[in-house]
Amino acid sequence: MVDTQSRGAERGPGRPREERVTGAVLNAVVDLVTEQGIEAVTMDVVASRAGVSKPAIYRRWPTKQALIIAAAETRIGVLSVPDLGDFRAEIRFVLTARLEAYRLPGSDRLIAGLIGAAAESGAGRAQYAEYTERITSETRRILERGIARGDVDPGTDVRAAATLVAAPLLFRLIGEQELPDARFVDALVDLVARAVGAGG
Repeated sequence: MVDTQSRGAERGPGRPREERVTGAVLNAVVDLVTEQGIEAVTMDVVASRAGVSKPAIYRRWPTKQALIIAAAETRIGVLSVPDLGDFRAEIRFVLTARLEAYRLPGSDRLIAGLIGAAAESGAGRAQYAEYTERITSETRRILERGIARGDVDPGTDVRAAATLVAAPLLFRLIGEQELPDARFVDALVDLVARAVGAGG
C-alpha cells in the first residue's frame, strides 16, 4: 500500500508535463496560423509540430474548433481590469490590452480565421459565441460598474455598448487591413464616452 505522501510525490511532475504539452500544442496552432493560415491546422500537423501524440491533443480538445478557440484565447483572452474610478480609464485599459494583442505577428490571420471558422461551423457556432461572451465579459462588467458609480448612463444597453467597444479594433485590423494604433484607441474612448457617458 502506498501512503498519501508518496502518492502526492508521484503525482508531482504530472502538472508541469501537462502544462508543457498544453503550451506546445497551443503555440503550434498559433505558429501554423501565422505562417500558413487557419486551413493549415489539422490534428496531425499540430501533433507533429508540437511533438505530442494525437490522443494527447484529443484528450484536451475533442474538436479542431475547440483547439483553435483555445489557441486564440492564449492571445486574446479574458481580461481583469481593476476599479480605476472612471469608466473611461477602464475602457482605455481594455482597448490598449487588445491593441497590444492585435498588433502581434499573426493576430490578423488568427482572428480572421476564427471568424471564418465560426461562420462555417454550423452546430458548433455556440462554442465561438461562448468564447466571444467570455472575452467581452470584462467590458460588460466595466459598464455595469460605471452605471453603479454614476459615470455611465443608467439607460445604456450594456451588451450593445460592449460590442461598440470591441468591434472597431477588429474591423480596422481585418476589414480595413490596417494596424490600429494608440491614436485610434484615444478616438474610440472619446466616442464610447459620448455614446454612454452619464450626461453625454
